[in-house]
Parts: sequence; C-alpha cells; structure tokens
Amino acid sequence: MTVTLYGASLSPYVRKVRILLAEFGITYEHKFIPPRGQPDWYYDISPLGRIPALTDGDLKLADSAVIAQYLQDTRGSASLYGSTPAEAARVRWLEKYADYELAPHSTFGVFFPRIVARSVGESADETQVQHTLQNRLPPLFDYLEKELGEQPWFLGKQFSLADIAVGCQLINLAHAGELIDEYRWPGLSSLLSRLTARSSVSSLLPEEHALVAKLTGRL
Repeated sequence: MTVTLYGASLSPYVRKVRILLAEFGITYEHKFIPPRGQPDWYYDISPLGRIPALTDGDLKLADSAVIAQYLQDTRGSASLYGSTPAEAARVRWLEKYADYELAPHSTFGVFFPRIVARSVGESADETQVQHTLQNRLPPLFDYLEKELGEQPWFLGKQFSLADIAVGCQLINLAHAGELIDEYRWPGLSSLLSRLTARSSVSSLLPEEHALVAKLTGRL
C-alpha cells in the first residue's frame, strides 16, 4: 500500500510525522496542503481540515499523535514509546505537552508572526512576540528541563517520540531566530543539538531553511 502524507513542511506536526517515517524507513509520498485554505476534497481525509493527514491505501487518518501511534503499531522498526506501559504513558504525556502547551507559544506565538504572517497578508506584532518569549515560554521550558534532567533523552538513553515532539517545536523557534538559552536550559539545548544531528531530522532541514528564506524574502 502507498503511504501519502499531507501537509506543509514547516508545520511541527507534519515534521513530527516525517521524522517518524524516516526513523522507520517508510517510503511515502508527501503532498503539500496549506494550513489554511485547504481544498474541499481534503476534508474527506481530515474532517477538521487540519494538517497533517495520512492515507495508507484506503485508510484515512488525521492528527499527528494518531498517525504516530498507527505508524508505530504497523511499521515501527523500533519502539518510540519506550519499553514499558509507564514509559509509553510518559511519552504520550510529553507529546501532548509539546503539541498543546508548547505549540501555542513557540509555533503560533513566535514562529507564525515572524515567519508566516507577512506571507499571508498579516502584520507581525513583535511586542506580543517578546511577551511570549519573556513570559509564556520560560515556565514551559523550566518544566521540560526538570523532566529531562541530565539525561540525553526524556527516557534516559532511549530516543522516543517525546524528544521528537518537543524538538519539533524548538526547531520552529530556531527558524524564527530564537535558540534555547544553553546556560538557562542546557538540557533542552543539548537535546535539540542531538535531535538535529539525526539523519531523520537533518535530511529535512535544508528544505525547511529554503522555505523560511522564501517566506521572509531572504532568497
């Protein structure tokens, strides 16, 4: 069966699924779907119109967490949910934390106004961006830093979906010109470095950098 992923490359949720597909060595077709103004036919695959969505033969799936679990269950060459029920629960919690607590500020509070807003005819509110950077994100980073501790990954030595989900949000911040303060949050800073060194991630970044340059007029 042919796997097709729908979405925009700079979406952290699409990136999450692309990393999983690469980690598992799954061949797939990637079709661009914008986060806004989706074609009518797309709602048959993603009823809420959100990205990403995925088809596997006749199967239609929406939501990155659902897609990730399906890929793990059907094609996972190694577990990205840990090796125990407790570890799996921890991974799912941290994925949810990244997707629903970190994303509103990192991606929609910083990345979107700085990188995407002008390209869709909206003005960027840098005052609000600075408020997000100074007040909204630090408590979230503090929690993640505590959860990570001095371990290389959230599950210690085992790489997991939690690292991918959190890292995908940090990548969007980096695209917007904001790197994690390595003195205040050394664990998160190191995690991002380790993540982007993996071939499943580094192979995606040249395309993403080119898209950011195009959106910001730096090409």
